[in-house]
Amino acid sequence: MKVTKILSLTAALALMVSCNKPAGELVGTGKSTAFKEANPYGMLFIKKGSFMMGANTQSAVFEQPDNLVMVTIDAFWMDETEITNSEYRQFVNWVRDSIALTKLVEAGLTDYAVQPKDEDFDEENYALNWKKKVPWNSKEEDVIDALAPMYYSDGKTLNTNSLHFRYKWVNMDEALPQRNKFDVATSTYPKGATARVDTFWVNENGEICDSTIVRPLREPKDLLTEKIISVYPDTLVWARDFQFSYNDPLLHMYFKHPGYAEYPVVGVTWEQAHAFCNWRTMLFNSHSNVEANDYRLPTEAQWEYAARGGRKMATYPWGSNYARDSKGCFFANFKPYRGSYNDDTGTATMKVAQFRPNDFGLFDMAGNVAEWTNSAYQSSLNTNVHDLNPDYSYMARKADPDILKRKVVKGGSWKDISYFMQCGVRTYEYQYESRPYIGFRCVRAYVGD
Repeated sequence: MKVTKILSLTAALALMVSCNKPAGELVGTGKSTAFKEANPYGMLFIKKGSFMMGANTQSAVFEQPDNLVMVTIDAFWMDETEITNSEYRQFVNWVRDSIALTKLVEAGLTDYAVQPKDEDFDEENYALNWKKKVPWNSKEEDVIDALAPMYYSDGKTLNTNSLHFRYKWVNMDEALPQRNKFDVATSTYPKGATARVDTFWVNENGEICDSTIVRPLREPKDLLTEKIISVYPDTLVWARDFQFSYNDPLLHMYFKHPGYAEYPVVGVTWEQAHAFCNWRTMLFNSHSNVEANDYRLPTEAQWEYAARGGRKMATYPWGSNYARDSKGCFFANFKPYRGSYNDDTGTATMKVAQFRPNDFGLFDMAGNVAEWTNSAYQSSLNTNVHDLNPDYSYMARKADPDILKRKVVKGGSWKDISYFMQCGVRTYEYQYESRPYIGFRCVRAYVGD
């Protein structure tokens, strides 16, 4: 026995010496290696830097201009283009298939779930078997009955209003106030600490219901908010937002027809874009051995810095102070003259990446569709935020007034005049509204400096 212990000790000492790590010293855990984050597919690296944040020119709507401030932004990844119909359909199809697989399992078809061998099936805890395709065209009665709730009464048309995505996130707005500060010495939250969150459920009619509640804050899970949201875009925006205008072809075809696959998705609320980012994070981490930072919507400062392409005072993403080049060609898809939508080669939305990118390689940072940001809107903000990675965000609750549900929109769209194409110009929309001229793109924080 003593010989075995001596040999083991000798082997351990030899290993420490061979790794040049002295025994009995603080050497850290694991092998120290340089980590380089892989380039996320479809994203570009935006290097860290500083720029003057704010509008370069006087407001076109006679608002008091915000102060220009010098701010610094850490490095991050950003989508090269706006999220397209094709990319958003991947999200919709995943939600559709996950609901279908769940209904098949609940109907007793346990082949559509992953379960340990030689063990009884656990009806409460199981994983979906994504290797099995959903038998949409099956003639088997039990399959037809299981999937029937996903269709309208005709049994043929999928009820897109039933495509609900359920997800959770940590409500940081409730974690940061002093009244809820966690005491690390006692490992407890303050006596009487509470968390104000929304709760969601689906009623017997298949409708999403929600309300704001206040619950005791005793452990980190009490900060979690679980949300249920319908993910299908509002295709009616093409008719609703432009009355006395014939846009029926876009209403019926824009999202589902393959001819529009590479066009930017529209008719998506800020809340749906937030859900998409959560799903994208989950999708990536489920296929990666190394967990990454979350995908999310860019802060207003990140978006503006990226749009300027490394130029501190650029008026437009292309660096010029004008919307046309020396040959008279337009730099983006917008409304150049009264009623002359097609003078820039596009009438409504166009395929992404049809104009030259900015100096960071990002396409359509001006025009085509305006873009949601993660930032909450205030009319005068720059004087109140930090000059390092400025961010003013707030996750509005159901019970909050509408003024707290405004989100910053940047970039201008196909229906806007050139003023709204400017990098520093900001507008807003309510987080629950969808428009045929607002889309989004994602960012992801860079691991490292």
